[in-house]
Amino acid sequence: MNYIWLALIAIGILTAIGTDIYEISINKYKNGVEFQAFLEIEDDFKFGTQLRGNIIVSGDYFKEFYSLKNFKVDSIKNEITLNVNQDGKGVLIVKIGETTPEFWKLMAKGKGVNTDKLIANVFNLEKLGDGKYKVTLVFEKISFVKMKQILNAIIEYSDIAVKIAIGLIGVMALWLGIMKIGESAGLINLLARLVKPLTKRLFPDIPPEHPAIGAIIMNISANMLGLGNAATPLGLKAMEELQKLNPKKDTASDSMITFLVINTSGMTLIPATAIAVRAALGSGDPAAIISTTIVGGFAATIAGITSAKILQRLKIFRKELEENENQKEVQG
Repeated sequence: MNYIWLALIAIGILTAIGTDIYEISINKYKNGVEFQAFLEIEDDFKFGTQLRGNIIVSGDYFKEFYSLKNFKVDSIKNEITLNVNQDGKGVLIVKIGETTPEFWKLMAKGKGVNTDKLIANVFNLEKLGDGKYKVTLVFEKISFVKMKQILNAIIEYSDIAVKIAIGLIGVMALWLGIMKIGESAGLINLLARLVKPLTKRLFPDIPPEHPAIGAIIMNISANMLGLGNAATPLGLKAMEELQKLNPKKDTASDSMITFLVINTSGMTLIPATAIAVRAALGSGDPAAIISTTIVGGFAATIAGITSAKILQRLKIFRKELEENENQKEVQG
């Protein structure tokens, strides 16, 4: 699996580099090419000071200039700031916002830094009257957009991964500690005895008093309450215990597969996390999903367990395991 991920990453990077080289060859972002536009200046015009206003561009001109086939906007109006000298030269900054054309947003992201604005050099400013001006611009050089987006994504999601990992440490420590206390107090054994008839049928190869049973029960309980973060450390603990019972360490056992099916099928009684998200986003009835969640989760669980048990009985899936067990008996 690691080799597959490595191959996908390599393919993605090579594709990005190839796309960037092609875009440079056709000058997709019109580097060094003069761009004509009109300005509306809100402030009293003064040379050498920062002026606020809007840039106005015809949609047809924008489409033709950047060779955009599917651009259908009639006119572009975007907020800018301007600073020019008496010779008509200076700097214009296009502020990236909701009204900014998607192509300019892409150019801004391709800079790698300061993606909330585009900078252009002003080469000529001609006054038309009533705060209106005609301007000739050359935007800053944009290149290797795809690779810069990849690097930005790497940095962004690395930061997210660290935050998730640090948050998970606390949750894992808490729930593993609770599980240890419950085990020492005899709570795990009590729960195991209560659900023994069910677990014996679902996990026939696990001894009734084995620690894996307790971890499985608590994981399923956390999932049924919609506490995904709390269920994660318990699921990892259950898999660790199941691996100790696994006769073939490089192949998942029947119990591991059954547990994974139950764990991922979404069997939930109270989807607490989903309800919290809906409430935070202003839902009028955050708990409206409870009934559909219960029906969908239990249906998926029943279908998953049924499929797992049927497949586990097929000879084609048990042949290799039985051959290994026979070899061990012969060697013994």
